[in-house]
Amino acid sequence: MWNYEKRLQYPVNIKNTCPRTASLILSQFGGPDGELSASMRYLAQRYSMPCKEVGGLLTDIGTEELGHLEIICAMVYQLTRNLTPEQAKTAGFDAYYIDHTTGHWPAAAAGIPFNACEFQSKGDAVTDIFEDLAAEQKARVVYENLIRVIDDPDVLAPLKFLRAREIVHFQRFGEALEKVKEKLDPSNYYYFNPEFDKKILKS
Repeated sequence: MWNYEKRLQYPVNIKNTCPRTASLILSQFGGPDGELSASMRYLAQRYSMPCKEVGGLLTDIGTEELGHLEIICAMVYQLTRNLTPEQAKTAGFDAYYIDHTTGHWPAAAAGIPFNACEFQSKGDAVTDIFEDLAAEQKARVVYENLIRVIDDPDVLAPLKFLRAREIVHFQRFGEALEKVKEKLDPSNYYYFNPEFDKKILKS
């Protein structure tokens, strides 16, 4: 489907094993504001988006979010690759270890499994873009919270990169909202579903 260079968008080179940090970062794999939900959200929303340019943007950002998922998984792998059962127990990682050893399983930091109910594809352009704007800001907050509680510079570097990308995506979705609104009656755009009520779209 995609042609891409088979390398991480940002390098991950973590030297120290730390299952506690891994358990926190896992939230950006399968948590409510993580990269898995972001990629699924945008790649699903693109199909009914009435503005082709915005559909293309959803494809691009959704694909990039899959790349961010790779970064998160690489971080978790490197933080647990030399893990011993005793380290898992001492760090409070033992419950996860019992079920998954050091395999990757999407869940929030609090242990709640990934659930598609945590994101929306509503089939309404304005609604979905507002969802996307909120999603990027929520993900930014999670990255900021991780940055506040983690002190390993090898872990902080990719986290700061990912936080910066959330800000860029928020800006792009803001521009996308304006593009969709340009195609609608500016005083009434919120009264209709532009994806379904296509007759109200400007030609």
